[in-house]
Parts: sequence; structure tokens; C-alpha cells
Amino acid sequence: MLKKLAIILISVFGILLAVPTLFSNTASYFPSWMHPISLGLDLKGGAQLLLEVNTDVMLKEKSVQLYDEVRSAMIDRNKGVIRFSELRNNDQGVSLIVREDKEVSKAKGRLKSVLGNNVDIDSSGKSLTVSYTNKAREEMISDAMNRSIEIVRRRIDALGTKEPSIQSQGGKYILVQLPGVDNPERIKELIGKTAKMSFHLVNENVTSEQLQSGRAPSGTMFLQYLDNPNQLVPVYSRVEVSGDSLKNSQADFDQNNMPVVTTEFDASGTRRFAKLTTEHVNERFAIVLDDKVLSAPTIREPIPGGRGQISGGFTLQGAKDLAVLLRSGALPAPLEVIEERTVGAGLGADTIAAGKIGSIVGVTLILVFMALLYGVFGVFADIVLIVNLLMIIGVSALFGATLTLPGIAGIVLTLGMAVDANILPFERIRDEIREGVPSLRAVDYGFVRSTKTVMDGELTNLICALILFQFGAGPIRGFAVTLSIGVMTTLFTCLLLTRVFVDWYMNGKNKKIGYIHNKNK
Repeated sequence: MLKKLAIILISVFGILLAVPTLFSNTASYFPSWMHPISLGLDLKGGAQLLLEVNTDVMLKEKSVQLYDEVRSAMIDRNKGVIRFSELRNNDQGVSLIVREDKEVSKAKGRLKSVLGNNVDIDSSGKSLTVSYTNKAREEMISDAMNRSIEIVRRRIDALGTKEPSIQSQGGKYILVQLPGVDNPERIKELIGKTAKMSFHLVNENVTSEQLQSGRAPSGTMFLQYLDNPNQLVPVYSRVEVSGDSLKNSQADFDQNNMPVVTTEFDASGTRRFAKLTTEHVNERFAIVLDDKVLSAPTIREPIPGGRGQISGGFTLQGAKDLAVLLRSGALPAPLEVIEERTVGAGLGADTIAAGKIGSIVGVTLILVFMALLYGVFGVFADIVLIVNLLMIIGVSALFGATLTLPGIAGIVLTLGMAVDANILPFERIRDEIREGVPSLRAVDYGFVRSTKTVMDGELTNLICALILFQFGAGPIRGFAVTLSIGVMTTLFTCLLLTRVFVDWYMNGKNKKIGYIHNKNK
């Protein structure tokens, strides 16, 4: 009895989970975790962006880093300086000429020990070419893709966009689907920014004539102010503190009630920021974002706590957007929007309306068929089928799944399998009675002996759904999720709930089963 009660309670709970979806005006009466199911882009409308990850720019930046690493290895004073000339970047990597023949092998050994197995070192006489291996390049591109997807996801999530779909396509593209977003311009602007922040000391020795000429001294670069492109700031190329050390950033207000962005560094960044502000009191340092100077304040006193404040004439929304960018991290490579689509909600509404009509017609025909063919048992199967449908909707909403058009196809397929899972025990019961087995025992045999067949079929479907989810993308995953949930609810309702109804009907008595005897007549 307790087992039957537990089955009924679980079924009622599954039905209740579907109520906020079926009757959206009742959602406020339920706990927050019992929410309506989210609709996908094809049903709700929204925006779709196809982004290209510009790995060529990323590889060029890696080549600049390789240039610095090669130069540092060759002039390492602890190990001894190896004299060289004509150090430059080229399409193949970094090339240089070792001045002494006898030091060529020494130079190759040192470069290999410093740079490891990620580089190939080719030599022709005294000329050396250092380049990344094909495997290292592939790993860099793969890492850039994975990091870009994660950063895009964090930026979109921070904006509160509900149920976005973000996935890799073709090895260098990212597909972003944003249900319910009518104007994607602000999101495009945010997710496309590289957001590389760094702190540099300002070179106060640069003259106004040098600034006007645009010729920066060695080790210095001229950067524009973000809010005043006509004003240049001479900053040292050396990065004193990198934005990679940022742990958190938030929009806030200063003492004058102006929007600012507060920053907090991790342990490493805190030490470097404290060192910078301690050793350079009364000097200016520039806060640089994507090669534009946000501000260049004067260091009035040491800042040992790792907390800072960025001001730059922000609006409140601008401060919030910058905080999101800094908090989510810098993109490893630029993103370019190469395709943009907007799906109107009207198209989704038409799809939902057509889906409702199709579902009602299909379910009605199934209910009538089962009732006519199996009598009272068919009515039980109809009730279980409706409970199964409601449980699929409710469990999908509970797990935060997004309902798409392929998902609806998964529900329809699940209902077809659920009908089959009910027919199997009923036909088995019919076979047992034809063999002369009493009705009560025939019911028991019918369910027990058909269980293995039902489970084999459903578990096979579940395995297929899991494979589709693992290797599929977008609509295929939506279909796989719905199908997986449907397999579990079908096993529960058809093997357990149907048996509860049949047992209650039989009530421990050897009743004649109408649809069996009518069939035999």
C-alpha cells in the first residue's frame, strides 16, 4: 500500500510541476523553483548571432610574446649573453642571426630549454628560426575557442538574458541564440569587446613636440583617451599590473555620487599593485582598456589592499557594462559578428498554435483508439498517457530545459512509445487469459513478463538520446533532452502507475476483463 501511495504522490508532484507552464497566471502561487518551462528561439522569437573567433590576431600576439621570450633567453646574464643580431618577427616565427659560429648550438640548446617542446628551432648556418609547432598552434586555437565561449557565456549571463544557447560551430565560429531579445545591439557591443585591461606608468619625460609628431620614444606608446580621442597619453609599454589579476569588479558611486567601477585584485595582483603604488607615489599611471586610456590618475598614497576605483565620466549603465566586461575576463582573440538574425515572436506563436492543434488531434485519436480497443484498461492507459505528458513538461521545467520545436517532436515521439509500453502488458494479459489463466493471475503475469521488453525498448531509446546529446548541437540536443526525460517518465507511468490503476480495479478479485472476453466472442 505504501508503494502505491508513493507512486500516486510522485505522479501528483509531476503534474503540479507542469501547472505554472500550462497556466502562467498561477506561477506566483508556487515556489520560485517551480517555474514555467522556457521557450527556445524558434518558439519565443529572439536574436541569433554567428561570431567568428579571429585566431589570426591571437597567433600574432603569441608571436610577439615568442619574440620577447627569445630575446630574454639570449641575453640572460645569469647564464651568459649570446650575441645575436637581426631579431625580428616573420610569417614563420621569430628569426635571428647568432654572431659566432661556435655559439649556434649553445643558442639552440638554451632556446629549447627555455621554450620547451612547444617550438621548433630550425637552423641554416648562423641563422635560427623559432616557431610554434603545429600541435602547439592547434592547442592555442582550441584553448582560445573554449575560453571565448566561456567568456561570452559569462558576459551574457551577467546581463540577465534568460536561457541563452552558446555553442561552437565549425572550429572557429560561435553560435549565440538569445530567446526573447528583440534588440541585440547592446549585447553585440559587449560580447565583441576584447576587454584587455592593464596598468602602465605614464612617461612624463615625453615632450609636447614628440606627442604632436606621433613618434614615441623607445619603450613608450601613445594611446588615446577613451572619452577624448584627440588627446594622447604617453605610457610605458611595460605592463605593471595585468587585468588577468582582477578578481572582481562592480559598478558603484564615488563620494560625489558619480558612477565609478570598483576593482579587487587577487593575491598576486594585490602584491604587484601595492608595489606599483608604493614605489611611484606622486607619479601618474594609466588604466588601459583595449588600447584606450580610461583614466590616468596620480598615485597619492600606497594602496596595499588590492582594491581600486576607476573613474572616467561613466554613465551608470556604462559603469555596469565595464564591470561586466572586467569581471568576465578578457577575450583571448577578437570576435567578429558575421551573421545576425532576428526571429519574430509571431513566427513562434504560429508554431505553438500549429503544435497545439497537431498535439490535440494526435492525442485525441490515441485516447479514442485505446479506449475502444482495451475498454476500461484503455481508459487507464489514457489517464496514464496524460499524466506522462504533464510530467514531461513539469520535469523539463524543473531542470531548466528549454522547449524548442525539436523538443516538441521529442514529446510526440515519447507519447507514441508510451502507448506501445501500455499495449505490451495488455496484449500479454490477453495471451495469458487465452491460455486459461485466471484474470487476476493473468494481470500479474502480463505486467511482470512484459516489463523486460518495455525496459529494453526504452533503455535503447535512452542510449540513443544520450549519444545525440553528447555529439549533437542546438536543435538535436533539444530533441535529445526531451526524449531522455520522456523515457524516464514513460518507464515510471507505464510500469508503475498503470499497474496501480489496474490493481485497484481488480481489487484482489478474479474479475472478468471485458475487452478480453468480448474479443474472444
